[in-house]
Amino acid sequence: MVASMNNNGNGNRTESGNLFADIPEEPLREEQFGILHAQTGLKIERIVSTGQRTPDDEWYDQAEDEWVVLLTGAARLFIEGEAQDRSLQPGDWLLLPAHCRHRVTWTQQTPATIWLAVHASPRN
Repeated sequence: MVASMNNNGNGNRTESGNLFADIPEEPLREEQFGILHAQTGLKIERIVSTGQRTPDDEWYDQAEDEWVVLLTGAARLFIEGEAQDRSLQPGDWLLLPAHCRHRVTWTQQTPATIWLAVHASPRN
Protein backbone atom coordinates (compact mmCIF):
# COMPACT_ATOMS: atom_id res chain seq x y z
CA MET A 1 0.00 0.00 0.00
CA VAL A 2 1.64 3.22 -1.12
CA ALA A 3 1.29 6.09 1.33
CA SER A 4 2.95 9.45 1.71
CA MET A 5 3.17 12.05 4.46
CA ASN A 6 3.60 15.78 3.98
CA ASN A 7 3.93 18.67 6.35
CA ASN A 8 1.44 21.32 5.26
CA GLY A 9 3.38 24.22 6.75
CA ASN A 10 1.31 24.82 9.87
CA GLY A 11 2.68 21.88 11.84
CA ASN A 12 0.03 19.41 10.74
CA ARG A 13 0.92 16.33 8.75
CA THR A 14 -1.28 15.17 5.90
CA GLU A 15 -1.25 11.56 4.79
CA SER A 16 -2.39 10.10 1.48
CA GLY A 17 -2.28 6.89 -0.47
CA ASN A 18 -4.17 4.72 -2.90
CA LEU A 19 -6.43 1.88 -1.76
CA PHE A 20 -5.78 -0.03 -5.00
CA ALA A 21 -1.97 0.18 -4.93
CA ASP A 22 0.13 -2.93 -4.36
CA ILE A 23 -2.67 -5.41 -4.95
CA PRO A 24 -1.10 -8.80 -5.65
CA GLU A 25 -1.80 -10.37 -9.03
CA GLU A 26 -1.53 -13.91 -7.66
CA PRO A 27 -3.65 -15.35 -4.83
CA LEU A 28 -2.26 -14.74 -1.35
CA ARG A 29 -1.51 -17.47 1.15
CA GLU A 30 -3.23 -15.38 3.85
CA GLU A 31 -5.37 -12.26 3.86
CA GLN A 32 -3.42 -9.01 3.78
CA PHE A 33 -4.26 -6.43 6.47
CA GLY A 34 -2.93 -2.88 6.22
CA ILE A 35 -3.65 -0.16 8.78
CA LEU A 36 -4.32 3.15 7.04
CA HIS A 37 -4.92 5.19 10.19
CA ALA A 38 -5.17 4.50 13.90
CA GLN A 39 -5.85 6.64 16.94
CA THR A 40 -7.53 6.13 20.29
CA GLY A 41 -10.89 4.47 19.67
CA LEU A 42 -10.51 4.29 15.87
CA LYS A 43 -8.71 2.12 13.31
CA ILE A 44 -9.11 2.19 9.52
CA GLU A 45 -7.70 -0.70 7.55
CA ARG A 46 -7.59 -2.17 4.08
CA ILE A 47 -8.09 -5.92 3.83
CA VAL A 48 -7.20 -7.88 0.69
CA SER A 49 -8.72 -11.35 0.34
CA THR A 50 -8.01 -13.82 -2.45
CA GLY A 51 -10.24 -16.78 -1.68
CA GLN A 52 -9.74 -16.82 2.10
CA ARG A 53 -12.57 -17.64 4.46
CA THR A 54 -13.08 -18.00 8.20
CA PRO A 55 -12.86 -21.63 9.36
CA ASP A 56 -16.28 -23.15 10.13
CA ASP A 57 -15.54 -23.48 13.85
CA GLU A 58 -14.29 -19.89 14.30
CA TRP A 59 -16.07 -16.54 14.68
CA TYR A 60 -15.05 -12.92 14.60
CA ASP A 61 -16.28 -11.47 17.91
CA GLN A 62 -14.75 -8.03 18.23
CA ALA A 63 -14.87 -5.60 21.13
CA GLU A 64 -15.28 -2.69 18.68
CA ASP A 65 -18.00 -1.70 16.23
CA GLU A 66 -16.92 -2.44 12.67
CA TRP A 67 -18.18 -0.63 9.58
CA VAL A 68 -17.04 -2.42 6.43
CA VAL A 69 -17.48 -1.73 2.71
CA LEU A 70 -16.55 -4.00 -0.17
CA LEU A 71 -14.55 -2.05 -2.76
CA THR A 72 -13.76 -4.78 -5.34
CA GLY A 73 -14.41 -8.48 -5.78
CA ALA A 74 -17.22 -10.32 -4.02
CA ALA A 75 -17.76 -12.01 -0.68
CA ARG A 76 -20.26 -13.84 1.48
CA LEU A 77 -20.61 -13.14 5.20
CA PHE A 78 -22.58 -15.15 7.76
CA ILE A 79 -23.90 -13.34 10.84
CA GLU A 80 -24.84 -15.50 13.83
CA GLY A 81 -28.60 -15.78 14.18
CA GLU A 82 -29.37 -15.07 10.52
CA ALA A 83 -30.82 -17.80 8.29
CA GLN A 84 -28.35 -17.44 5.43
CA ASP A 85 -25.17 -15.79 4.19
CA ARG A 86 -25.19 -12.20 3.00
CA SER A 87 -23.74 -11.77 -0.49
CA LEU A 88 -21.64 -8.64 -0.89
CA GLN A 89 -20.75 -6.86 -4.12
CA PRO A 90 -18.68 -3.69 -4.63
CA GLY A 91 -20.30 -0.78 -2.82
CA ASP A 92 -22.15 -2.94 -0.27
CA TRP A 93 -21.47 -1.95 3.34
CA LEU A 94 -22.64 -2.97 6.76
CA LEU A 95 -22.20 -2.03 10.38
CA LEU A 96 -21.36 -4.89 12.71
CA PRO A 97 -21.89 -3.80 16.33
CA ALA A 98 -19.39 -4.89 18.95
CA HIS A 99 -19.66 -8.63 19.70
CA CYS A 100 -21.81 -9.34 16.64
CA ARG A 101 -20.43 -12.80 15.85
CA HIS A 102 -19.76 -13.27 12.15
CA ARG A 103 -17.55 -15.14 9.70
CA VAL A 104 -16.51 -14.76 6.09
CA THR A 105 -17.73 -17.84 4.22
CA TRP A 106 -16.27 -17.02 0.78
CA THR A 107 -14.23 -14.38 -1.03
CA GLN A 108 -13.58 -14.00 -4.73
CA GLN A 109 -10.03 -15.02 -5.59
CA THR A 110 -9.43 -12.99 -8.77
CA PRO A 111 -9.65 -10.15 -9.05
CA ALA A 112 -8.86 -9.69 -5.38
CA THR A 113 -11.59 -8.83 -2.91
CA ILE A 114 -10.72 -5.51 -1.26
CA TRP A 115 -12.44 -4.36 1.91
CA LEU A 116 -12.25 -1.06 3.77
CA ALA A 117 -12.92 -1.58 7.47
CA VAL A 118 -13.41 1.07 10.14
CA HIS A 119 -13.18 -0.14 13.74
CA ALA A 120 -14.47 2.24 16.40
CA SER A 121 -15.21 2.22 20.10
CA PRO A 122 -18.68 0.77 20.63
CA ARG A 123 -21.64 3.08 20.77
CA ASN A 124 -23.17 3.54 24.21
